[in-house]
Amino acid sequence: MSDTRFDVIAIGNAIVDILVHAEDEFLNTHGLLKGAMALVDSDAAQSLYDKVGPAVECSGGSAANTIAGLASLGGRGAFVGKVRDDQLGRVFIHDMRAAGVHFETPPAAHGPATATSLVLVTPDAERTMQTYLGACVDLGPADIDVDAVGDAAVTYLEGYLWDPPAAKEAFLKAADAAHQRGRKVALSLSDPFCVDRHRDDFAELVTNHVDILFANEDEILSLYQVDEFDAALQIVRGQCDIAAMTRGAKGCVVVRGDEVHIIDAEAVDTVVDTTGAGDAFAAGFLSGYTQREELAIAARMGNIAAAEVISHLGARPATPLKELVAERLA
Repeated sequence: MSDTRFDVIAIGNAIVDILVHAEDEFLNTHGLLKGAMALVDSDAAQSLYDKVGPAVECSGGSAANTIAGLASLGGRGAFVGKVRDDQLGRVFIHDMRAAGVHFETPPAAHGPATATSLVLVTPDAERTMQTYLGACVDLGPADIDVDAVGDAAVTYLEGYLWDPPAAKEAFLKAADAAHQRGRKVALSLSDPFCVDRHRDDFAELVTNHVDILFANEDEILSLYQVDEFDAALQIVRGQCDIAAMTRGAKGCVVVRGDEVHIIDAEAVDTVVDTTGAGDAFAAGFLSGYTQREELAIAARMGNIAAAEVISHLGARPATPLKELVAERLA
């Protein structure tokens, strides 16, 4: 969309992922709920880290992964998120800028350390996350550059932001600034347990503040408290302009009014790690959307991006997505 400086500006938690292979027995021993994201304090995070095997550290965070994926697709992306001025914070800043993302949120000079998420990947490629939010909780309205938001075609908001109160205020400020400039607002529901914590707020957000909703099957069922996907689909189609819902191996479903697009998942030889699959899907979809592609093409781009990310360890692309998508769509 040529009248904008950015295709997408994403606002979310700036987190460094610590990726570890773990057995189901380890999760059971430590009382961890498989497949979920739990918030922990710094002591709990350090205690669990001390018990795991070799780890791989890489920059993560849901919305940050999405904007890095958008950049890999050739999109113009910006990110807003809070890190501490410490070693991991500097790593995160470097990684975002090296990916081609505009990232100018000032790091905190004092307070909690840069956030980390211990991502335990079991042999079935499921991920279980223990997240220490650290400096993320200090993201607030003052960190929102309303001019940058107004210069983006889409403002993409991470559902996890609804946990810290100041970040919630930042979230609403950004949504209002985007709509004042006639731009679109997108929301990712992030996690079914996040939806459980904030169901009423999220339902109100989707109806009154969100143009494009991203959710996986578990999240959309949780939001509307129904047991069948089709029931959730019928509800959400009247709540926002576009809803893009992922269903794992079943692919995705995108609805806009009377339009319903069902897109098969891309073939993957081996699923290694599902961390970041939804983030990558959002990147591909938003890349197509901001390029004014048809919804079905945007959804296919999302599926291609997600398939690449789940084929290796880590939540960000290991190969340039722009070339991969061009090859697959050809």
